Parts: sequence; C-alpha cells; structure tokens
Amino acid sequence: MPSVTDFISLTNFMIEQKYPEPTVGALIFNQGGKVFLMTSPKWKGKYVIPGGHIELGETIEQALKREIKEETNLDIFDIKFVILQEFIFGEEFHEKKHFIFLDYAAKTKNTDVVLNKEGVEYVWVTLDEALKLPIESYTRNTILRYKEKYLQ
Repeated sequence: MPSVTDFISLTNFMIEQKYPEPTVGALIFNQGGKVFLMTSPKWKGKYVIPGGHIELGETIEQALKREIKEETNLDIFDIKFVILQEFIFGEEFHEKKHFIFLDYAAKTKNTDVVLNKEGVEYVWVTLDEALKLPIESYTRNTILRYKEKYLQ
C-alpha cells in the first residue's frame, strides 16, 4: 500500500502549472567587477545566475533580494534591469515549467558565499570568462544583453 508521502508526491506530479511563473534573477558583481555564477542540479549542472519565484505580496526587488540571500547569503544593491525572457517547457530545466524571467544586474560588497541546496559550486569570473563556461542559455542571454546595454 502506498504511503502518504508517495500519495503526495504523485498528486504534486499530476498537478499541472496553470499560469506562467514570474521569477527574478541577477548577475551579481563583486567589488573587483567579477560576476557570480553557480551550478545547479535544477539546470542539469550548468552555471546559472541565482534567483527564484516572486511570492504573493512581494515586490520584484524584495523577491530578488530575498532569493539572492537565500541561495547565496549575499546582500545586493545598485539593482538594474537587464532583460525579460520567457522559458516555455524547455528541456534545460528539471521540470516542465513555464517561467517569465525578470533578470537584473546588482552589486555586492560581501563575498562570503554560503550556497543553499539549489547550488552545488560557484565561481567569480569576468563576463568573458563566464561565456566560456558551460552556462545555461538564458544566463548566456542575460550576460550578452548586460554587455550590450551597459558596456557599450
């Protein structure tokens, strides 16, 4: 006989997403101008920017600061919008999801990173070095858009 946990897991699997999920993420720059990237099992081990969903009643900026703090222990400031992207049932993510990515750039003074379970390892690299890493395609788009928008 299946356990309650098995039943909940099966029920959650069967519940389909009804609306796109708005999410936030950020390119985080340290005082040396290097950007933070982390590998994530949710993104098949590729390098990504940290971020996550916006909770009900939360502003975009509050969500961004909370998600970055939860995933990395970093406090961010000087937040600038970079790009809006749609992710619709892509193979890159471990689940079938429809996301709306609101991606930003931000700075941090703290480099005392503590990853939560969403990250496995991390690096601080230049943007050009980042583009040579195995990065997830939406993170690549965010880096390229940042360079176009703020470094030209």
